[in-house]
Amino acid sequence: MQVPVQITFRGLDHSDAVKEHIEEKIDKLQQFCQNIVACHVVVEFENKNQHRGNLHNTRVTLAVPGKELVATHNENEDMYLSIRSAFDDMTRQLEEYIKDLRNGKNHQAMIYGKIVRLFNADGFGFIESDDGTEFYFNANHVAHPDFHKLSVGMPVHFVQEMGHDGPQAHRVKVIEKRAD
Repeated sequence: MQVPVQITFRGLDHSDAVKEHIEEKIDKLQQFCQNIVACHVVVEFENKNQHRGNLHNTRVTLAVPGKELVATHNENEDMYLSIRSAFDDMTRQLEEYIKDLRNGKNHQAMIYGKIVRLFNADGFGFIESDDGTEFYFNANHVAHPDFHKLSVGMPVHFVQEMGHDGPQAHRVKVIEKRAD
């Protein structure tokens, strides 16, 4: 994995036993699919339900080339069952992802956004996608036009890649306005 695994506990104390259990599940996913870029697991405890008792939620987020996979299992009284169910769902999603790769369906989806910051002298900038995520890019990632012709506010589309320091925009292209 290119990015260290993140395990977050919310509303409950950190538990080495639970952390080990989650790490074992992650190891199994990595044996199944070696091109996982990043993994973040959140185990959350809610003490809100008077009728069902204390509930646990688990969310597993994996970054793989060209895609982000998310599996959740909510509102279970048994924390280990919540974790297992979320990882079972993630395994099914990874199976589908690998099947699509083998069948040639690895087209990376274009993401739309706009340039929000440019550092022309240093040859890099940042794009904000429509959902508010920021993506780093540099002059080598720009497909059209030349990097020095870009300006803040320009609408662009690009392909997401996961870099060492987070999401990056590759194959950046300015969206040309059509003359009607």
